[in-house]
Amino acid sequence: MRLYSRSFTVKLVVICCLFTVALTTVVVKTLDRKSQNAGSDTENISDFVQTEAQIGSSDSGNELSLELNPSTVIPVSNSSLYTQDELQNINVYQLCNEAVVNINTKVVAYDWFLDPYVQDGGSGSGSIIDKRGYVLTNVHVIQDASKIYVSLFDGTQYEAEVIGQDLDSDLAIIKFSPPSGIELKTISFGESKNLVVGQKVIAIGNPFGMERTMTTGIVSGLGRPIQNSNKRIIRDMIQTDTAINPGNSGGPLLNTQGQMIGINTMIMSNSGSSSGVGFAVPSETAKRVVADLIKYGKVQRGTIDASIVQLNSRIAQYAGLDISSGILISEVTKGGNAEKAGLRGGTKAVYYGNRSSIIYIGGDVITKIDDITISSLADYYSALESKKPGEVVSVVVRRNKQNYSLNIKLSE
Repeated sequence: MRLYSRSFTVKLVVICCLFTVALTTVVVKTLDRKSQNAGSDTENISDFVQTEAQIGSSDSGNELSLELNPSTVIPVSNSSLYTQDELQNINVYQLCNEAVVNINTKVVAYDWFLDPYVQDGGSGSGSIIDKRGYVLTNVHVIQDASKIYVSLFDGTQYEAEVIGQDLDSDLAIIKFSPPSGIELKTISFGESKNLVVGQKVIAIGNPFGMERTMTTGIVSGLGRPIQNSNKRIIRDMIQTDTAINPGNSGGPLLNTQGQMIGINTMIMSNSGSSSGVGFAVPSETAKRVVADLIKYGKVQRGTIDASIVQLNSRIAQYAGLDISSGILISEVTKGGNAEKAGLRGGTKAVYYGNRSSIIYIGGDVITKIDDITISSLADYYSALESKKPGEVVSVVVRRNKQNYSLNIKLSE
C-alpha cells in the first residue's frame, strides 16, 4: 500500500484544476469560432441571392416594359436555426408568395330544357408580372370562362378580364384593377436557356385549392416536346420532379433567386395527381408570347399562304404517294408567299371527311421545316410557333417521289 504526503496531494489537486480550466477555454473558443463562420456563410448566401435577383429583375423588366418590384431578400429572424438550403427556400417563398394568385372561373352550362345557367368552372394559379394588375396563367385555366376571379394573398378578390391568349403555348394574360394606393407584388422573369439538369427549382401554386403551397425539386429534363390538352405540341418544355398537382397550372416555376424560369402547365400521371413528372413552359417562350399578348392581344406569327391537310395512309394510297405522313398542300393562295417560293398545290379535287369538304391532291407534301420533321399538323404549327412575319424558313417538300428544298418568307 502506497502512502502520499499532504503536500503531494495538494499539488495534484491544483494541477487537475488548472488542466480543467485550460480544456474549458479551448472548447469555448472553438464553438465561438464555428458560430461566427456559420453566420458569415448565411450572410454570404443572402448577398448572393439578392444580387442575382436584382440583375434578373432589371433585365426582364426592360425587355417587356413591365412595372416590377425590386427583388430583394427578406431577412429571416433566428437564421442560425436553419440550414443554408432552408434559408434559400424561405427567402424565395417570402419574396414571391404574395405575387401568386388563385384563379377561379364561372362557366355557362345548360339544363335539360337547354336553358343556360352559371356554375363553377375550373381553378388554377397565376403570377402577377406587372404592378398594374397583369397576371400570367395558362389558357386551359380560363378556357370557356364567362367570369374570371383573382384572389390575392390577403383574401381580397377581383374580377379579371382576358387580355390575350395563345393556344400554341397554352399561355394567357388576364388583368384586374387593384384599388388606388395598393402596390402589388410581382415576379420577374429569369433565363430558362441557362438551366441545367439537376438544378434546384421551386414551385408555388394552389394545388387542390390550398393557396400558395410551395414545393421543391430539380430540373429533371430539358427540351421536351409535349402535346398539351389543346392538341398543340409545345417544344423545349422543362421537365421537373417538383410536385405539381391540379390547381398548380399557371403558377410559377422559380429558380433559387426567386425568378420565374417556367410556367407550370401539365403533369404526366395515371392517377391525375403528381407522380414526379411535371412540365413547365420555359420563360424564353413566355417572354416572347407575353409581349405580343399585352401589345396585340394575340401572338404575331409568320404563316405559309396555303390550305393544308394532314396526310394519312388512306389519302397517300389514293393519291399514289410514296410517303404517308406530312402536310399535304391542297391549295396555294394566289400571289401569296407559298406560290412565290414555288410551293405547288393539288390539281385533282376529291371529297374528304364523309363528303363534307373538298381537297385537292397531287400537290407537294411538306416533310421538314428548318430541320424539324413534320409528320402532323401539331408538328407543323409547332415548327412555326416561334417564327415572326418576314422571317425566312427552309422547307423540304416531297414532289414526284423526290425531295426539294424551298425558302419561304413568312407572311402575317
